[in-house]
Amino acid sequence: MNPAKMSKMLQKAQKMQAKMQEEIAALRIEASAGGGAVRATVDGQKNLLALEIESDVLADAGAEMVADLVLAAVRDAQGRVDDEVQKKMADLAGAMGLPPGIGF
Repeated sequence: MNPAKMSKMLQKAQKMQAKMQEEIAALRIEASAGGGAVRATVDGQKNLLALEIESDVLADAGAEMVADLVLAAVRDAQGRVDDEVQKKMADLAGAMGLPPGIGF
């Protein structure tokens, strides 16, 4: 392959990867548990940004039940981040002309 063409392709890949990292960092994913009684919001790095617990859940459920609902909501949100990142990686690979299944 022509070195100039290879260099140009690498530059394009770096720009696309930087854009993807910015998009991932900007992600805000929300998930809930207990029929919406507990809601968790995480960012693209899976950091917990917000946690909302309905007041009636706090009054009616025991501490163990609330903890279980919190864990379920946070894990679901974090799993959704993984799914979104995989989708973005596949899109990037496709945009670069790589065959399906080849990731970074």
